[in-house]
Amino acid sequence: MITVHTAHDSFEVAVLLGILILPVLAALALWALPIQLGDRLAAAYGAVVSGIVLVGSILLWPRPGGWFAYTSQLDAGAQPHLTLYANSNMTVRPLRAVTDVPWIPPLDVRFHIGIDTISLPLIILTALLTFLCCIYSLKITPRIGRMRSLIALLLVIEAGVIGAFSAMDLVLFFVCFEIVLIPMWLIIDIWGDDHDPAGRKRAATTFVLMTVFGSALMLLGFLLVYRQAGTFDIAQLTSTPVLGGHGIPLAAALLIAVGLAVKVPLWPLHIWLPDAHAKAPTVGSVMLAGVLLKLGTYGLIRILVPVLPDATVTIAPYLAGFSTVAIIAGSLACLGQTDVKRLIAYSSVGHMGFVGLGIASLSDAGMKGALFANIAHGIITGLLFFLAGAIKDRHDTSDLRTIGRALYARLPRIGALLTFACLASLGLPGLAGFWGEMLVLLGAYEPAASLPRATYLVFMVVAGIGTVLTAAYFLRLIRNLCQGDPAENPASAFAVDLSRIELITWTPLIVLTVLLGVWPGLLLHQWEIL
Repeated sequence: MITVHTAHDSFEVAVLLGILILPVLAALALWALPIQLGDRLAAAYGAVVSGIVLVGSILLWPRPGGWFAYTSQLDAGAQPHLTLYANSNMTVRPLRAVTDVPWIPPLDVRFHIGIDTISLPLIILTALLTFLCCIYSLKITPRIGRMRSLIALLLVIEAGVIGAFSAMDLVLFFVCFEIVLIPMWLIIDIWGDDHDPAGRKRAATTFVLMTVFGSALMLLGFLLVYRQAGTFDIAQLTSTPVLGGHGIPLAAALLIAVGLAVKVPLWPLHIWLPDAHAKAPTVGSVMLAGVLLKLGTYGLIRILVPVLPDATVTIAPYLAGFSTVAIIAGSLACLGQTDVKRLIAYSSVGHMGFVGLGIASLSDAGMKGALFANIAHGIITGLLFFLAGAIKDRHDTSDLRTIGRALYARLPRIGALLTFACLASLGLPGLAGFWGEMLVLLGAYEPAASLPRATYLVFMVVAGIGTVLTAAYFLRLIRNLCQGDPAENPASAFAVDLSRIELITWTPLIVLTVLLGVWPGLLLHQWEIL
């Protein structure tokens, strides 16, 4: 069992509150500015604000010997300790930047936030992708006069996601979880595919309806937890979890798991994802894949596993089974796609299946693999959607049959980066996508003692087949899109290669993909095995 100690530090609290409040205030200010504000100026404004948030989130990264000195004893005045999940040797650093004040006293709801090394990498990822989306928006004009609203919505999404990752109260987590829905719905509906207005509206509506359905189930699960424990406080619930693998605890676990699985999304609740990605603008796809999907997996790790440990053990084999099906189903769907954005969307279903399998193994290796794969997926898939958007901008379509072949000859730099991102996504050793999948498979090989090992060995073998299928569809994409004779393409297919803004935007993702591939300890050491 792991113990996580909490501490209160004024600097940390100020930084965390600042990166929560600043995007909201900046969005409101942006909407209040004169209508004559230019698109590039609005994008630059968003880049400055999101850049400040990114710097603030990086300042919260733990530093041995600094204000984040790690201690084995509770600091003076610290709150009661938490536990991550039972029967585990994995430890995380102390919970920091804690603010805990009454919010809605009659309902026993508190404004309780804090960060640890489970949530902080996701907060930094959110800040980074929001910043890069604003930078990328300097080169695009989705709708003349509406860039201001697009940037404001991105900032609201950023605030909501950071709030969810730092929330230590179930109601606060739910509120932040819901805040992001309407902005993303508007981004898909208003700035989506110009060539298919009906399709983008349908995709946006399906996204909202499916996510609200999942959120309603999750909220019911939270209410059942409150009925059993008498509190919404995650810190208290992880210290004194709701025990029992049947009855009300099992019902609560099922509701929470299904609600979060919609957001992950796991098969067969993934039906909203391909259309949402295919119809969303580039920045919408990047935020959706790189940030919003992580709310589901984070909720499983932060809430389901530690709060309902016995019930989680009961449903874990089923969660692992659906995750394994997602790996295979997503890969097979990718093999049949002719649209590059839909292909990347279905690949996310498979990759998030690996994250689900790692969580469901309830083992140290599986959990670490899930945490690492979560971050790696956000970085690599964010880069893939940026590249897909660049290709679509140049050809006015994402249909592979219309784009043609020989991207290496026509757009050599973009073609090379696409190959790099595909190799990272398929799990090539030395790049970020490798370590998470390897640790997840190891976790399935040796799941928690309370789980049926023979069943998980089957899941491990099937997931291993999924890695082969992943390599197959990405290599097929490279062959069909990047290779070939340029003479086979019409003259109009030749376009301007990599731009300066694109290079600036994508460089951090490329660097992180290599850095985490050759130095996985940068993250893994934050989740030490004793």
